[in-house]
This record gives sequence, structure tokens and C-alpha cells, in this order.
Amino acid sequence: MADPQPTITAEQLASFDEEAIAVLAARLEEDDYPTPFAGLQDWHLLRSLAIHRPDLAFPYVHLVDQEPFDEE
Repeated sequence: MADPQPTITAEQLASFDEEAIAVLAARLEEDDYPTPFAGLQDWHLLRSLAIHRPDLAFPYVHLVDQEPFDEE
């Protein structure tokens, strides 16, 4: 069975600069994806950047923060 989520590599994370992360964040802000999975892939990528390159992702951390919610 194929991996449903592409692996995010260290090389991919290292290739990001301020311009590339701004483009990624703009896509997430617009939330205009052909499928929900495309948006989720970008979200996971930004989340990985926030973990591994927090200095670069700091201005966009609001896009990966999740508000606590009550399921009741």
C-alpha cells in the first residue's frame, strides 16, 4: 500500500527561505485547494517548518496553531 502522505525530508525543509515560506503561508491563508488533501499537505509542511525551523516559520505560526475546542 502506498504511503498516503508524502514524506517531508530534511533537504526540503532546508530549501525553504523567507520567500518560499511566504508563498506557502499565502496558499494556506487563501485555502483554495483542489482537494482537502492538498491543503493538509501544505499544513503538515508548515507544521514541520515550525518545528524544525521556528525562526523562519514564526510569522506564520498562527496557521498551525489549533484552538482547543469542546466536543460536547
